[in-house]
Amino acid sequence: MIYIRSLIFTIIMITTVPVFVLPGLLLYPFPYKIRYGFLSCWAKSVVWWLKLICNLRHEVINPEKIPQGPAIVFCKHQSAWETIALQAIFPPQVWVLKHELIRIPVFGWALAMLESIAIDRASGRKAVEQIVEQGKQRLDSGKWIVIFPEGTRVAPGQRKKFGIGGAVLAEQTGYPIVLVAHNAGDFWRRRSLVKRPGVIKVVIGPTIDPAGKSADEIKDIAEQWINGTVDEISVSKAINGVESAAV
Repeated sequence: MIYIRSLIFTIIMITTVPVFVLPGLLLYPFPYKIRYGFLSCWAKSVVWWLKLICNLRHEVINPEKIPQGPAIVFCKHQSAWETIALQAIFPPQVWVLKHELIRIPVFGWALAMLESIAIDRASGRKAVEQIVEQGKQRLDSGKWIVIFPEGTRVAPGQRKKFGIGGAVLAEQTGYPIVLVAHNAGDFWRRRSLVKRPGVIKVVIGPTIDPAGKSADEIKDIAEQWINGTVDEISVSKAINGVESAAV
């Protein structure tokens, strides 16, 4: 039954993309908040369908730690879930993402309309400069920025070194960083159809004030807290009965 439920959910998730994006294209001349307000309804609907069909919901721990903003979100990257659900947790936001996603028909159009920062991860320093330049513009205009410092999805129990781009952005702009740890990968695995029922824990961590800190110090603080907290809330062993296997 879990496979059937997961399949039904996946079909709904995919087929509803053009339902929101194609009418949303008509909003291109309108201000960002209007575009974001409409297009983010897709993400919020996906969260709702996930709970209804797959019995998979989420719990936000320490929501009072979310500042008034704008701020930079550093989030653990384990699955596609967090790229969707953060829109239901944080204020209007833009994302730092790989430029290949912008080229995807329909879906990529929406990302472009939402002023995403699309980078070439192989370009090194140039990508960092782009994050700082465009990131400052977005933050100064009141938008939040979501960054997955690992740069790619990492399975539960595994590690990938954090990239420096987001930390440099904080160091040079002075905007705070909000840390987010979660265990979505225990329920929604990368490249897996199955969406296991349960409760995804989303822990809002301490806000990092970049004042007086170097980019390396900011990155290290974020990496230690996020990885340590993910280890604490992981339920992979309970689900599977075995040890779980950037710019």
